Amino acid sequence: MRRVRNEYSGPDPTRIKSMFGSIAGRYDRANTIMSAGVHHLWRRAAVRWSGAKANDNVLDCATGTGDLAIAFKKKVGDGRVVGTDFTPEMIELARQKSNEITFEVADVTALPFDDDSFDIASISFGIRNVGDPSKGIAEMARVVRPGGRVIVLEFGQPSSRVAASLYETYRRHFLPRLGGAVTGKRGAYEYLESSAARFPCGDDFVALMRGATPFASIDYRPLTFGIAYLYRGVV
Repeated sequence: MRRVRNEYSGPDPTRIKSMFGSIAGRYDRANTIMSAGVHHLWRRAAVRWSGAKANDNVLDCATGTGDLAIAFKKKVGDGRVVGTDFTPEMIELARQKSNEITFEVADVTALPFDDDSFDIASISFGIRNVGDPSKGIAEMARVVRPGGRVIVLEFGQPSSRVAASLYETYRRHFLPRLGGAVTGKRGAYEYLESSAARFPCGDDFVALMRGATPFASIDYRPLTFGIAYLYRGVV
């Protein structure tokens, strides 16, 4: 029987903050080049799967330069959207993209919001970079009202042997080179590659979510052969 990993030791937060601060200015360009733009499609899928509707209140954690928060704002209209990230350089860039969203410097493991403040809390490609991902999930669930959703978009590992082999070759040998060429910080993308490879996905990540806080239900779906996964926890 496959052993389910329900514990994950995250990276050092100080190192992560410094790393993302150093690549913030070229972060968007690097993402678009390395994913051939597919990351935008994944974020749109996250908004659709969240069930977001007009006038909903949404919190996007580890928002980076704000792409997912902006996608949610287009969906909820007059609803409130807040984006948080613990890297000030990322938040400054996000504020330049939109003045309709409140962008704040905040750590997902210690969110400065009251219980039951939002209909949806999301995080895209950020949970694996949290020092204590279980605490981050618990905090996201805390600020979501009963019946609301916690949405997680994160890298995974393809289940198909062929897809897994091709993706592993790209991830290990080409991703760090591309990221380094665009940002000048190859070491940052070597870390991002290795963190994606070892982070739990599918049933393993669901176990992490269940261990973090009680959810009424959790489901997930793979995207693009399992290169990425979407998770939805109903509070």
